[in-house]
Amino acid sequence: MITRKSVAIAAALATVTVSLIALQVRAGGDLIAFPENYAKGVMYMLLDRADLKEFREYYVTPAAVDAAKKGEALPSGTVITAVRYKVQLGADGNPVKGADGHFVKTGDLNGYVVMEKRTGWGAEYPEAKRNGEWEYQVFTPDKKPNDKANLNTCFECHKPHADTQYLFTLDKIKAAAK
Repeated sequence: MITRKSVAIAAALATVTVSLIALQVRAGGDLIAFPENYAKGVMYMLLDRADLKEFREYYVTPAAVDAAKKGEALPSGTVITAVRYKVQLGADGNPVKGADGHFVKTGDLNGYVVMEKRTGWGAEYPEAKRNGEWEYQVFTPDKKPNDKANLNTCFECHKPHADTQYLFTLDKIKAAAK
């Protein structure tokens, strides 16, 4: 009786331990909460995406701008948010440009793309996928995770940019005015 009881207790403890470890090393976009205060950050870039027929505004946390200007690694807690807008289309189906040379946004959102860096994130990925400590998430216009987004595409696209901290826009962050 004592043996069966001990085995049962040991099995229960092992199950709890494995569950706790699994929760601690989880990876993926579910780590990222919608960055409600993104607009209090620094808007460092505007981008027309002709391929998607959308206009994007890029925001980053102020500490990231400070680090980039000093030539340092962007700190844990850095969040980069791309706000994706629908654009006006001309009779030919192509985006209309405004006086500033950028696509004219309609004000309607397509959604948000978010990169976030945290100490220890990414350690569970194989080297062929890992983007340092960055994770990615795509949100719908109503700020919910977009379950149709293929986040592996983010990793694949950013992976070749290890020399610029896995970013396409590090030079723009360095040049940002605070």
